[in-house]
Amino acid sequence: MPSRSIDERWMRLALALGARGLGRVWPNPSVGCVIVKDGIVLGRGWTQPTGRPHGEVVALAQAGVAARGATAYVTLEPCAHHGKTPPCSQALINAGIKRVVCATQDPDERVSGKGFQMLRDAGITVDIGCLKDQANAAHIGFFMRITNGRPMVTLKLANSIDGRIATRTGESRWISNAQSRAYVHMLRATHDGVMVGRGTSLADNPDLRVRTVGLGDRNPVRIVLDSNLKTPTDSRLSQTANDTPVWLCHGKNADTAAWADNAASLIKCNYAPQGLDLYDVLKQLGQRGLTRIFCEGGGTLAAALLRANLVDQLITFQAGVAIGGDGTASLASMGVEKLSDAPRFALQSMQNFDGDVMATWSRS
Repeated sequence: MPSRSIDERWMRLALALGARGLGRVWPNPSVGCVIVKDGIVLGRGWTQPTGRPHGEVVALAQAGVAARGATAYVTLEPCAHHGKTPPCSQALINAGIKRVVCATQDPDERVSGKGFQMLRDAGITVDIGCLKDQANAAHIGFFMRITNGRPMVTLKLANSIDGRIATRTGESRWISNAQSRAYVHMLRATHDGVMVGRGTSLADNPDLRVRTVGLGDRNPVRIVLDSNLKTPTDSRLSQTANDTPVWLCHGKNADTAAWADNAASLIKCNYAPQGLDLYDVLKQLGQRGLTRIFCEGGGTLAAALLRANLVDQLITFQAGVAIGGDGTASLASMGVEKLSDAPRFALQSMQNFDGDVMATWSRS
């Protein structure tokens, strides 16, 4: 029996492989798999674009007949149900896998525990929990959609040392540096959708696609929250909707006539006192299969998501510049009167991007 350290070594590889599919496989999870025998990697795989084939199937195909008697390291419980493809648990059984090391259990009731039981019934040794915390973090978007009915939300804030995003005259380009902005494009590529509010859509006329060499085919769905559907039909989003999906979330009373012949998808959402009901918006996005949303602004939408406790991950970029109190704050008013009521996050990591400081926070 391999030692714990050996199991963790191969599971780290499986997690790294699984990360390659992020943003490309929704509504499925991006699962990594490594087939190992006698210390030699026989096959590697991760969930492929559109969600199929699954990581186990890809790895088994590479390993071929050599997989018999090997160990499979998988980041999520192998599926046990017949969907558009046969169950991965059966594929592992048919390949003659001797042992399966799995990081975490699938919460989907069609799978949960059933995949493990199918493997055990076939005489395969199953060990669960290797690097479980890392796997749970990697699959948080899929888990959120299954258990909460909504995608996970990553909020990005880029601001000065004193929390400003523009000077008093409105100048804002660029507070963060080129290296930070390039990393933001990588973050877009690892999410299913990138979301902005109407204010950002009107003020910046954004494109929201990935502009990084080698990642041009990994554009997320572009989402605008626009309760009254005031985004111009001659905007960059509108003009490129045939090439890269655009979803406009609007209120039930919005006039949709101007968008009738546009390729953008219109999503009718419930109202809330201060605009769209964010719970309903995210529920609708989850129903359409999205598991990971990257919110890039603006301050009103960011504050609303924080007030509603809907931010699962916060990524901040802080530049070494001070703008002052007459500049534009990165967050709109949140109505916080007591510190005990303020949203709190736990620091996970920090990185230096050529002088900018990026911090990743999780909801505490």
